[in-house]
Amino acid sequence: MTLRIEDYALIGDLQTAALVGTDGSIDWLCLPRFDSAACFAAILGDKDNGHWRMAPEDAGTCTRRGYVGDSLVLESVWETRTGTVKIIDFMPQRDATPDVMRIVECVSGRVEMTSTLRLRFDYGSIVPWMRREDGHRVAIAGPDSVWLRSEPEVKTWGQQYSTVSSFTVREGEKVAFVLTWHPSHQPRPDLVDPYEALESCISDWEEWAHRCDVKGPYREAVIRSIITLKGLTYAPTGGIAAAPTTSLPEELGGVRNWDYRFCWLRDSTLTLGAMIAAGYQDEAEAWRDWLLRAVAGDPADLQIMYGLSGERRLPETELPWLAGYAGSRPVRIGNAAVDQLQLDVYGEVIDSLYLAREAGLAPEDHAWYLQLSLLGFLESKWREPDEGLWEVRGPRRHFVHSKVMAWVAADRAVRTLEQDPALRGDVSRWRAMRDEVHREVCEKGYDPKRNTFTQYYGSKELDAATLLIPQVGFLPPEDPRVIGTVDAVRAELGTQGGLVRRYSTEGRTVDGLPGDEGAFLACSFWLANALRMTGRGKEARELFERLLSLRNDVGLLAEEYDPVAGRQLGNFPQAFSHIALVHTALALSADEDAG
Repeated sequence: MTLRIEDYALIGDLQTAALVGTDGSIDWLCLPRFDSAACFAAILGDKDNGHWRMAPEDAGTCTRRGYVGDSLVLESVWETRTGTVKIIDFMPQRDATPDVMRIVECVSGRVEMTSTLRLRFDYGSIVPWMRREDGHRVAIAGPDSVWLRSEPEVKTWGQQYSTVSSFTVREGEKVAFVLTWHPSHQPRPDLVDPYEALESCISDWEEWAHRCDVKGPYREAVIRSIITLKGLTYAPTGGIAAAPTTSLPEELGGVRNWDYRFCWLRDSTLTLGAMIAAGYQDEAEAWRDWLLRAVAGDPADLQIMYGLSGERRLPETELPWLAGYAGSRPVRIGNAAVDQLQLDVYGEVIDSLYLAREAGLAPEDHAWYLQLSLLGFLESKWREPDEGLWEVRGPRRHFVHSKVMAWVAADRAVRTLEQDPALRGDVSRWRAMRDEVHREVCEKGYDPKRNTFTQYYGSKELDAATLLIPQVGFLPPEDPRVIGTVDAVRAELGTQGGLVRRYSTEGRTVDGLPGDEGAFLACSFWLANALRMTGRGKEARELFERLLSLRNDVGLLAEEYDPVAGRQLGNFPQAFSHIALVHTALALSADEDAG
């Protein structure tokens, strides 16, 4: 039976991550980076596409599980007829090569354990050659090698193109397994003590989490989201992946399956804001620096997303040998949306750099000149249609959110020059652009009969992104047009339980795709924030707490939620959802502190 998306938990080493199911199976892992080919891809196919299950013999799902304190160290507990056992899963922050460590500890009684390892390189398509060497089982195919050992050594054998281990643990006994990836042309990797690694991993995470400045009723939810964002960070560059997975569907059995293992510029302002507000200046600075490197060059070549190190080529291809999660095909790697024109990203980049300056991050001399260059390009382009923030694969439109973010770009430039007149720049020029964009959006993007901003000029459709209008400062929260937009989005895009969809998918008029999708969790957090800003604090808090209840048992959220089936949808865990959670929690807590 396919596990639900929310039945998985995340472990990672700040360069890649794995998903561990409630049944003790690691069903997704890319090595050595988030965007490398998976060696465990069962979540997108079946067990023959690669997985590593460790559990009591003949047992099903675990009795309970949770992270150890404020860390990404996962403990799963099985209570069996003969005893109780726990498995501790983690990936220590690496010195050289990535390790997955699984420590089995018998809590009481006596438990028979089974481990089944099926390594399948290149997204489940390549069965490696296995051999024994220096106390390891070694799997090799092409550039990849994976080394498996246990302490103490347990009985292990090959069976049906898998490596099986069977052993018994009694109260107080422990067995540790270490799986290490290594380039196949290099000699055996250095041995790492799994018990020392566990202590260091927990202390590193606890020390990092202790820096969190957030207090108040939602601290637990915020710190878990911040830990998740840290877990999605590619430490060598500071880039943050939108999710560690590809092709987990927005509709079960549908085609809306995308690769999110890249860094979106759109996330930049919200990510910076979340990190700064939570007290993580160093992480905010690393993300800002990644952003500056990624977007360097001709502003006409600005992309909406980049690879973990700022790579620009992310070609989209399909993997026909994978059946897809719950039959949701195609499975895609790469993302063709990288080539889209999305004018809002210029506003997001400029807003991010404005926020970094306001927050007092160490200045970068070239950052202002980069903003001027981007703004100059946007000045000549903002009147054009684009694909919009939702990366629609239908015709280009004059999306209202894109125009609003063009206004944001000009507005932040004006504010910067007003605060520091010594900077180079023509403030009157950017004021004129700001005023023109504002006037056009209010004339062409607003429907006075329905008292709401629409998805694009001349449209009757709505878009949850217009909930951000008061948050970015385009109009004040008390403006009747803002209040009307919030009410219209809630009424027309709302779902069971008060969540909202991004936009209507009926008729394929906007995104050019068949099928439907769930409620979008980030948009639902935006609605809670918009309700708060428009004076409806009680409703905002009720919606926010409803959203918190949708997190899985270890505090994680995917991209979307199906309110009818009552399950999470889309890539998991999703940075955008957790960023929106943090911002809304901080805003509600600030209101409470203010009385």
